Amino acid sequence: MRKHYAILTVLFCLAAYLVIPFGTSAAAETKKLIYDEANLLTEEEYMELNAMANEYGAKRETDIIIITSNNEDNTDVELMTEDFYDEQAPGYDKPHGNTVILTLDMKNRDVYLAGFYKAEELLDDGRLDRIREKITPNLSNGDYKLAFEKYIKTAHKYMGFKPGVDPDNPLFNFGFQLIAALVVGGIVVGIMTYRSGGLVTVNRRTYEDASTSGIVDRQDQYLRTTTTKRKIERSTSSSSGGGGGGGITGGGHSHSGSRGKF
Repeated sequence: MRKHYAILTVLFCLAAYLVIPFGTSAAAETKKLIYDEANLLTEEEYMELNAMANEYGAKRETDIIIITSNNEDNTDVELMTEDFYDEQAPGYDKPHGNTVILTLDMKNRDVYLAGFYKAEELLDDGRLDRIREKITPNLSNGDYKLAFEKYIKTAHKYMGFKPGVDPDNPLFNFGFQLIAALVVGGIVVGIMTYRSGGLVTVNRRTYEDASTSGIVDRQDQYLRTTTTKRKIERSTSSSSGGGGGGGITGGGHSHSGSRGKF
């Protein structure tokens, strides 16, 4: 019996020896995805957001990156994003791979989003516009952590839908689906309850005396139809909230894009 305990002890120690280095190696693979050069975040906020970006990015096999800069060289925010991608070569599984980048230019109050490779397809200009519109109010109010959380979660959500599908369609909303299920369930239960009471065979003919019943003659006379026309004014103003679009980096990498002010 003691011999068996000794063997089990040796096996346990061996397993611990093999597992501990493996766990340490896995933890060391956490990527730096937040580049807060403008110091908008506390250390705790940085750690939380970097962990969130790693977690959500892994589910979509895409690096979800945030860059903040005081832009002392006054570089265009789109060029700043493209240069970062060319020089840093981010990507989930390889250099210059699947990446989505949010860049804040604090000097000019510009924001730019870009999607590369898989992210260019699943986060096209239109979807990036939507993400930018969702986070801009928070950026304007200085709620940077909340804005970055929305960016990470919305990018992750949108990449779960095929191109051409509206990711904000209420049909995909869990709350809407729950309410719809409850309504349908209520209708089904109501029909079943109604039918369980038996078939109703009484109708108007049951008590009707056909010999005395009749229809009083009626006559309708058409007089005229009057039609009025009213001109509908159309707005000629256009939105100037941003937009832009994608492009190609100096290194030849195509990307989608969206830019605006905050």
